[in-house]
Amino acid sequence: MEFVSDSRIEKFESGRSPVQPEEVLAMAKAYKKPALCNYYCSHECPIGQVYVPEVKAKDLAQIVLQTLATMNTLDKAKDRFIEITADGQISDDEILDFVQIENGIKEIGLAADSLSLWMDNTIASGRIDKEKLEEARATIKNRNKE
Repeated sequence: MEFVSDSRIEKFESGRSPVQPEEVLAMAKAYKKPALCNYYCSHECPIGQVYVPEVKAKDLAQIVLQTLATMNTLDKAKDRFIEITADGQISDDEILDFVQIENGIKEIGLAADSLSLWMDNTIASGRIDKEKLEEARATIKNRNKE
């Protein structure tokens, strides 16, 4: 790594010195381990500990199946979600259903984060060409603007 010395790495690995975000980014890139960034944010950063959930590395099939299962559950709950939120208030008798739907939405968010981590790991390992991926993303973005 260019700007993180061996002695500096030893200090934060031994717990004698806290790691800085820039160092985590450098290590994630050098070690080809994008999950280090999520781990740092969800475990070390005071803001991240509150707002960033830990994302577990999963294989693509697990991510897809988890996403589809959650989407099916939410599809069945969408009418109830509309009923609960239509008046802009959540009454006491709606809270339980609302929390169940909220949890499903959070699961979709975690699945999306898992997919992003999978993509980052796949790019880092060289199994997907990053430039071609960025070109495809730009193409889709331009199509959506039209």
